[in-house]
This record gives sequence, C-alpha cells and structure tokens, in this order.
Amino acid sequence: MSSRHFLNLLDLSKDELQTIIARAIELKSLGLPSQTLSQKTLGLIFDKSSTRTRVAFEVAMTQLGGNSLFLSNQDSQLGRGEPVADSARVLSRMVDCLAIRTFDQAMLEEFALHSNVPVINALSDDFHPCQLLADMQTYVEHKGGISGKTVSWIGDGNNMCQSYINAAIQFDFELKIASPFGYEPRKDLLELSPNRVSLLRSPSEAVAGSDLVVTDVWSSMGQEEEQARRKLAFADYQVTEELMSKAHSDALFMHCLPAHRGEEVSTKLLDREDCVVWDEAENRMHSQKALLEFMLNS
Repeated sequence: MSSRHFLNLLDLSKDELQTIIARAIELKSLGLPSQTLSQKTLGLIFDKSSTRTRVAFEVAMTQLGGNSLFLSNQDSQLGRGEPVADSARVLSRMVDCLAIRTFDQAMLEEFALHSNVPVINALSDDFHPCQLLADMQTYVEHKGGISGKTVSWIGDGNNMCQSYINAAIQFDFELKIASPFGYEPRKDLLELSPNRVSLLRSPSEAVAGSDLVVTDVWSSMGQEEEQARRKLAFADYQVTEELMSKAHSDALFMHCLPAHRGEEVSTKLLDREDCVVWDEAENRMHSQKALLEFMLNS
C-alpha cells in the first residue's frame, strides 16, 4: 500500500516532526475552526478506554471540518474474530484515516500493512507517539527547542518511556531513565542510541541537571493484577518537589495523565501553579490536528 503511517516516531523524519509541532502551535494560536479536512472521515478503533485521546481526535476532526466515527472492540467485527487484515481492507475503503488504540503493536503493524489509508497509533503497549507530539509542543511553547537538553524519565519502562527513547533520537536530546530492576524499557530500543540514552537506578541521579522530568502511572491498562507488586517495586520512584529540586531550577514536569496522586507523582507537585501537565493535555488536541492535516493532506 502507498499510504504512510504513524505507528511510532521513527516513521516520520526529524523535519516532518518539527513541521507538525510548528503547525500545532500555529493552529493553537489561531484558535479558529477551519475546513482543511472538510469531508474527511477519521475512523477510531479503540480496544483500550480513553479520555484525552478520544476527545482530542474527535474535537480535532470537528474543528478541521471533518468527521469521526468511533468503534470500540465490542462495536466491530474485530471483537468477534474477523482477521485484522480483512478489517483493514474493508474500513480503509470507507474512511480517510484510522487511529487505533490497542494492546499489541503487531496488530497495528498488520492493520497498516493491509490499509490503503494512513493508520495512526493512538496508543499500544509498545509506543504512544501522539503523546510525544503533545509533550514536544508543550516544551517548545514554554522553553523553546528541546535539542541539546536533558530529559529524565522516572518509573516504568513502558510505552511512554519507549516513545521518549525514539524522541531522544528524533528531537536530539539526552534521555536519562531511572527504572527499577525488571521494569526497564526494551533492550533493543536502548541500543538504538546508546550515546543519547542511559539507564540508571537512582531517580536522584537521573534527575540531576535535567531540563524536563517525566513520569507515568506504575500500572498501565492491562496490568491491574500486578498493582500491589508494582507499588512495592516503585516505592522510591515518586516524583516530588524534593526530587524536582535536583533538576535545573526552571525544569518542567510532565505526565501524560491520568495521574495516580500520591503514587508516581505527589499531589503537591501536580497542583503547583506552574505545572504544565494541563497545557500538555490540551496540546493533545492541537498536535493531533496538525498530525491529521499532515497525514491526510501531504
């Protein structure tokens, strides 16, 4: 198939990603609906529940003059055992783009292989590239370019952490990851850029001299049965004001939300007036507007 897809950050070039970030900031500043995606339809296929991702995509399409169609796993034949390839062939004849939020990255890749319209990863167990677009937009808005800066990831080596590894390559920053034993990101991803990415055990060591500190929940969707064990493993990995004090004085804190207050982040830090997580959440809509324009109008 000839369509381009966005399954992880490495699917687009560095220049293309920068173009999307710049367009997202422009769209946000304009604050006006447009018709750039008039008569276009986005199909949303979600195996995982969502607040920000679904609302951001649906509102983005509305404000760009297009439409969206939401299908949960229970609403589609995928949930009744239709082969992924068959669903991809059918749905891509009816809509102009598909955003899929699922567990298995391989399912996304198979779907994209058989789709003749762009497929966007709206979250998988391996990557969350749409969130990284919002995070990079938020950093640019508050601090300027992130190239040459130091970013610290504290906690689980999950899909967000792994997308930050890709982002370190694409946006040219140093990434220091602090994860407990047994919860590290994939080894093959760490080996993609050993000069940019380092794996540590100490959150204090990882945060020292950082320009951006990022975390996520200790138990992601599908890991609920591990929650008690994970609480013990991550007990020393909470991001607090005290931990942030070891970073640069003007360092930003980000979290993709929803947050478990008192676990991976302290309530006091999350409720600070200068906390940018709410800008970060809003920017999901603006960055996804820019992404949809790029994927559908390139």
